[in-house]
Amino acid sequence: MSESAITDETESMTGLAADAGEAESETVTAPETAAESETASVPETALETTGTETGTRNGAREENVMNMNVQVGDAVFSATLEENEAVTAFVEMMREGSVVIQMSDYSGFEKVGPLGTSLPASNGQTTTHAGDIVLYNGNQIVIFYGSNSWSYTRLGHIDDLTGWEEALGNGDVTVTFSLE
Repeated sequence: MSESAITDETESMTGLAADAGEAESETVTAPETAAESETASVPETALETTGTETGTRNGAREENVMNMNVQVGDAVFSATLEENEAVTAFVEMMREGSVVIQMSDYSGFEKVGPLGTSLPASNGQTTTHAGDIVLYNGNQIVIFYGSNSWSYTRLGHIDDLTGWEEALGNGDVTVTFSLE
């Protein structure tokens, strides 16, 4: 933001405070550096009107957050789903019934298995971490217990990794995806 824009905004906010009978309230001080921008003072009246919206999570409305269950053997994990076309199609599959996939270990950091159908992909270069659930090549689900960097479509992430790596174990596993 240019210095003149900050000055105009400061004058505007000071005028608003005066109009509201708050002539003695503290005015905005334009920060000299980027570090100061985090600690710039703001009139209390401005803080009251610019608060964050309740019911949000990471900038998304709470009601938009959807979860699914990921069952590996007897262990059940909750996963938060992303918002994209692949997830919408995957959710439709789970609404018809649980999606069961035989998954094989690959390279000691992921399990991969065929979905049996293709989902719309929106691949992007991604660095994955333990608990990430992604779509690979549009028709394979990959779940991670390690890290990798490749082009995937993100589907979701396990919320609590307690017991995750142990449940996946060594070798092949059967994983059941279902809606909560």
